[in-house]
Amino acid sequence: MTSKPSPAKEAYVWIWLPGETDPVVAGRIEADGDQYLFNYGKSYLNRSDRMPIYLPELPLEVGTINPEEGLTMPGALRDGLPDAWGRRVIINKMTGYKGKATQDIEFDELTYMLESGSDRIGALDFQASATNYIPRSANTASLEELLASADRVEKGIPLTPELDQALRHGSSIGGARPKATIRDGTEKFVAKFSSTSDTYSVVKAEFLAMHLAKLAGLSVAPVKLVRASGKDVLLIKRFDRQRKGENWTRRPMVSALTLLGLDEMMVRYTSYEDLAEIIRRRFTDPELTLRELFGRLTFNILVGNTDDHARNHAAFWDGTALTLTPAFDICPQQRTGWEANQAMLISGDIKESRLGLCMDAAHRFFLNSDDAKAIMKGQVDCIRSNWDDACDEAKLTEVDRNLLWKRQFLNGYAFEDNQGRLSDLQ
Repeated sequence: MTSKPSPAKEAYVWIWLPGETDPVVAGRIEADGDQYLFNYGKSYLNRSDRMPIYLPELPLEVGTINPEEGLTMPGALRDGLPDAWGRRVIINKMTGYKGKATQDIEFDELTYMLESGSDRIGALDFQASATNYIPRSANTASLEELLASADRVEKGIPLTPELDQALRHGSSIGGARPKATIRDGTEKFVAKFSSTSDTYSVVKAEFLAMHLAKLAGLSVAPVKLVRASGKDVLLIKRFDRQRKGENWTRRPMVSALTLLGLDEMMVRYTSYEDLAEIIRRRFTDPELTLRELFGRLTFNILVGNTDDHARNHAAFWDGTALTLTPAFDICPQQRTGWEANQAMLISGDIKESRLGLCMDAAHRFFLNSDDAKAIMKGQVDCIRSNWDDACDEAKLTEVDRNLLWKRQFLNGYAFEDNQGRLSDLQ
């Protein structure tokens, strides 16, 4: 069994500048007690095409940049690190621990930076060298290999070198469920797999929600369902990559958690209203963007996606302004009771999964009551009228359809409103 590695002391941050297919070193991040400090490199600051990794937290200046108050690491850099699933893959590879034993293992953040795959979301990567870029990737992995790898990780079985190579390149992708990155011809995808703990077809449910969201007029990443080794796999097209000749450009991105200046320890403070305020001040086309965000909020409630946390919202960053990315993670969550809560606050300090609460907050999105209700009605009508066809396309069984309908999708709690404003929607 492999022993726990010694904590890394530093890593170099490489960035793909807009339109470029090769990265350049931007600076260095180093551990200082419980904090991680960043310095831009002189060569980067001297470039005519330099851009700040993200403002306001990483301005183009000489010297050490400390994390903003309350943070241990600049959020724009933390966005490039793996979350729960990617960390499990790395722990499995580096320790060989099985099952529940991995829950007691935690590495330092620099180790996760340097051990996770290089094809991470956005336009950053982390390397041990400031001069020699060596990508940690495996572009030839088949879905069958990835499924076998994911299954072994979930069961706590150490990966063979071949399976490790197959799965490791997707370890930098966020989230808690089994996933990996793949290339299919001239396109790249995030592949999401079923989990051994699933009690219904979560993969198909997410496909269904994403498909219906597009029909409802929301901006969503293209998705498709495929099968490999007898299992369903959801492929979500990557919108942060663009083919250029034989290579790829990368689009810089930041999560809403970074936009809000918070980290995982502060998630209880994340708020749609606060995010709306940032959009009003800093985003391109704020009025249209606010309407889109409001639509995503109400749609999440209507399809039972209570996992709408601030890492599941993101924006492109061009060095000056922000633009909302397509939605990429609309996944109905398992539900047992009547009441539910969203992951982010909706109105004030309340986050109940009710459309009435969205009505209360509508003015923060530059919407009046009639506009807000029209958005909700359009989504409800779209879900109802397209339900059967969408379920057929997903090849959902009757059992799964009955499990999802009126439980995750159009659950009655969503329409509870003591002011009677939504009585004609249900």
